Amino acid sequence: MGPEVITVSALEEPPDGWDAAIFLAGPTPRSPQVASWRPAALDELRERWRHEGRLVVFVPEYRNGAHDDHAAQIEWEERCLHLADEVLFYVPRELRTMPAFTTNVEWGMWHDSGRAVFGAPPDAPKNRYLLHYAAKHGVPTATDLPGTVAAALDRIGAGASRNGGEREVPLLLWRTDTFQRWYGAQREAGNTLLGARVVWRFGLHWGLHVRMRVAAEDRIKDNEMVIARPGICVVVPYRPGPSPDETTVVLVREYRSPAATPDGYVHEPPGGHNPLAATDPRRAALAELAEETGLTLPPGRLRDHGTRQLNPTLSAHTAHVFGAEITEEELDRLRSAPGPYGVAGDGERTFVEIATLAEIRRGRLVDWSALGMITDVVLEGLRSRDYED
Repeated sequence: MGPEVITVSALEEPPDGWDAAIFLAGPTPRSPQVASWRPAALDELRERWRHEGRLVVFVPEYRNGAHDDHAAQIEWEERCLHLADEVLFYVPRELRTMPAFTTNVEWGMWHDSGRAVFGAPPDAPKNRYLLHYAAKHGVPTATDLPGTVAAALDRIGAGASRNGGEREVPLLLWRTDTFQRWYGAQREAGNTLLGARVVWRFGLHWGLHVRMRVAAEDRIKDNEMVIARPGICVVVPYRPGPSPDETTVVLVREYRSPAATPDGYVHEPPGGHNPLAATDPRRAALAELAEETGLTLPPGRLRDHGTRQLNPTLSAHTAHVFGAEITEEELDRLRSAPGPYGVAGDGERTFVEIATLAEIRRGRLVDWSALGMITDVVLEGLRSRDYED
């Protein structure tokens, strides 16, 4: 199949699948004597879309003249705005014939979505406020229609084939490792994504309200949100004791805003998100260990405990856990230099803490997820030593 551009006009039903979708947001002429800018935008899109696959363009104008079903038009626009991979704002504002009042509202709703581009002729009035927020949120801008179209297509690239409920996941999320890991697991289980709506996005974190068909139960579940952030790599450094409870464990203390602990800090094994996590989790874990504790270890010192989800009733967040048996000398070094460590530019400030497993358990020092990681590492580490002995 070669390049294909499909126009979906106001109140028309979108097709069942596509590789990319664009919504043409901006002023619509109030008079039939005033030409719309959208036909020229469609010409540009047809000229520039050269990828194999289908580009769908939502045009909030009626194909055959005006209609008066205002409520239906609003609902159609809301639906298609959420379906779009890019919302292309072009605002050739003319105060008498195209004042763009509705466009101002739409811009306020979508300017920080991560999937908006903005264009306007330099002489179009009353756009300074819109341009201010475009600059503030890193929205690509242009001063003519070809440049605006190019900006939208540049971010879309070749798109990605999506069908049915998959269409409701914009490329912004579809292309993330976190979404593909979660969705891959759902498909592996035989479940079907029937619909989705992006609830929020903050950097690499996102929340998606999903509608799923649960294959094993033959039912639809649509009252939950999937929350995700990049997976982390964790190291649990420990010094074996005579028993699990007498084993010494190295933690880090760090202020994290969501913490609901008595001291306002998170206490956990060293770890975090690292760009190496997807390709080399061992090296990623070692980098996090050095960054948060100052302790450097060779890769061979790590025992791999695999990847697990941390809070599957709410989040698709995962941790790849490693254990590291350390020496008494290394433990003393950590005691003598507790920090602070971390990357100050990222707001990270960590301090080394050392406690036995008994102190961690009885003092309720860590959350349940961290306790599970620590316990698994300690038990497996002691078991392997007993086996070797």
